[in-house]
Amino acid sequence: MLSRTADHLFWMSRYTERAENTARMLDVNYQSSLLPQSAAVAQLGWQGLLSISELGGLYSSKHDKISSHDVMEFMVKDESNPSSIVSCLRAARENARAVRGSLTTEVWETANSTWLDLNRMLKTGEFEADPAQFFEWVKFRSHLSRGVTLGTMLQDDAFYFLRLGTFLERADNTARLVDVKFHAVESDFYGAASEKDQEYDFYHWSAILRSVSAFEVYRKVYRDVITPERVAELLILRADMPRSLHASLNEVLSNLEMVAGNPASETLRRAGKLRADLKFGRIDEILATGLHAFLTQFLDRVNELGSHVSREFLVPVQN
Repeated sequence: MLSRTADHLFWMSRYTERAENTARMLDVNYQSSLLPQSAAVAQLGWQGLLSISELGGLYSSKHDKISSHDVMEFMVKDESNPSSIVSCLRAARENARAVRGSLTTEVWETANSTWLDLNRMLKTGEFEADPAQFFEWVKFRSHLSRGVTLGTMLQDDAFYFLRLGTFLERADNTARLVDVKFHAVESDFYGAASEKDQEYDFYHWSAILRSVSAFEVYRKVYRDVITPERVAELLILRADMPRSLHASLNEVLSNLEMVAGNPASETLRRAGKLRADLKFGRIDEILATGLHAFLTQFLDRVNELGSHVSREFLVPVQN
């Protein structure tokens, strides 16, 4: 496959996944903001969302203060923000258009109609009227895109690059979410004793689980109260949890193996080593050495892996 074609397919799926993850984080923050809480706590939540995407500086250059309205506008409608939902879905559609011949009609029409519907919804004010419903729509369109890809695409190199982009992006986003959300909870709340703090704990960890569609999964797996250690284990090490780091790296590795012509590929080696650390890792060891340090290193390694994928298979220019 031509490296330029592979590049467009890879980034098409990454941008679609990024739009979904942005919608998930915004939805959880929006739902949490409806709960009784102080203005300071609410502001921390929106500040954390900007930190996850490393957009604090860009936001500050446009807005004087952090507010739910401004952050949501910035993360949904601001075309100068490369990680906003409108920017991601536009980029996904443009990448799909560039490789129209490598996609089935259904995959192309899904990407194209998503972009057209998004523009209509933003013009008619549907986002402002019901943000929660809008975020559900973004998630649904991402689900639809993956489903149509899986259900109609020939499982050749084009398919593998689409899947590779999806799960590399998912690993990055899940790691950022876990890192920022765990970092935001001060020691006062960690294993808190008071009833008020325990209630805060429950809503905080429930929100994190819901942001990755893992609340019901947690209940099924652990059948117990929500604790930070188990949330971390579920989202990092559980291979049967679809949005966990382990599950994401399993998919990254399996799709890399399908496109790598050289078994001694450095990209393949790095992916295998990173997956092995998750496969044989234990949550007590990770927490003992420091969750933040582990996730920071993980993000660095995922970014390096993405760079190696670009150098070995894709067009060597920034997308």
